Amino acid sequence: MSTSSHDRHGFSRAPGPDVPVYVISVAAELTGLHPQTLRAYDRMGLVSPGRTGGGGRRYSWHDIELLREVAELTASGIGLEGVRRILELENRIAAAHMRVRELEEQLAATEYALARAVADRGSAPNLPAVRTAGDRQSVVVWRRQP
Repeated sequence: MSTSSHDRHGFSRAPGPDVPVYVISVAAELTGLHPQTLRAYDRMGLVSPGRTGGGGRRYSWHDIELLREVAELTASGIGLEGVRRILELENRIAAAHMRVRELEEQLAATEYALARAVADRGSAPNLPAVRTAGDRQSVVVWRRQP
């Protein structure tokens, strides 16, 4: 029994949303699209299913949801090039949201460090992160590169 496919009680777990497990016939049934349409969307790069050693397509749940979105957009009259552009923009928006979250976390950590440094300033008067000139304060922030 593999720990990757079973929980600690021995029950099977469903694969994650990005695990390519669905054969093309199942993906076609789940999306309401013809297998030839799925192959065409793969060739166009609208979806990129995983591959078996023999080259067979395997779709993840994420792929199924993406195919449903493509089907919905094309059914509403949007051409495939428009669909491609919409998907690209959605991916860019998702990436931008993730970057904003990262920056918010970095800002919160910096604000916390600054508040601690200011609170401890009495014991560290030459603290390089906070400099006071008259009634103005400036802050120097160092970032470690990953």
